[in-house]
Amino acid sequence: MRFLLYNVRYCAGIGKGFHFPLPYGGYLKHSTGNLQDIAAFIKSYKPDVVGLVEVDSGSYRSRKQNQAEIIAKSMGHYHTYHSKYGIRSVFRKIPLVKMQGNAFLTSGKIKKEQFHYFKKGIKRLVIELELEDVTIFLVHLSIRFRRRHEQLGDLVNLVRKTKKPVIVAGDFNPLRSGRHELTLFMNNAGLVSADKKNRPTHPSWNPKRHLDFVLHSPEIKITHFVTPHVQYSDHLPLVCDFDVCKSAAG
Repeated sequence: MRFLLYNVRYCAGIGKGFHFPLPYGGYLKHSTGNLQDIAAFIKSYKPDVVGLVEVDSGSYRSRKQNQAEIIAKSMGHYHTYHSKYGIRSVFRKIPLVKMQGNAFLTSGKIKKEQFHYFKKGIKRLVIELELEDVTIFLVHLSIRFRRRHEQLGDLVNLVRKTKKPVIVAGDFNPLRSGRHELTLFMNNAGLVSADKKNRPTHPSWNPKRHLDFVLHSPEIKITHFVTPHVQYSDHLPLVCDFDVCKSAAG
């Protein structure tokens, strides 16, 4: 099975144009062109499951269209999307911002999907996708150190309740020390990193920080892992092929 993880930055692009006519002005521009490039890139890897972080579900920026749905349709995949802000968050009432979230795309048979929310933080969403042999969690953690570790505590509890082999993937934002910051979480959740080389993923044009991870339980065997050096977003995508021990899945 092939899993692709990508923080697409709302398909807003990168480069000098992103900061014109004002810093971070790219977040306010139409994203159609870059969206098509990202969709074509993802489709070229023929993933079975895609985890998308920072997706626009239909603001003027994406011309009232859900970016996850557009990418899913290009591949013939099912998609599930949700806002990354808490149910009662004020951010759900702000134009443009309220359309920001995360999504899964998949061609596999879905057994169950759930939307969980961390107790604290601005970005709180956890999407749980249960497939035939594996359960995958998609996250985008807080940039604040204390909040981030409170969220990791909540995430440990979710992982421990899961009976199938597990993948936890997303933008973990470990800004202080990368993978080392996640050591306690990984030990408590019984997870290891799919990327044995610990490759940085941000910024895409000169990767120095390891922010994006695919973590998995021991019953999952990673057969191939790569971070394609494409610059459609400020993050690099992660692509991994894996097998699941059938006895563990059962």
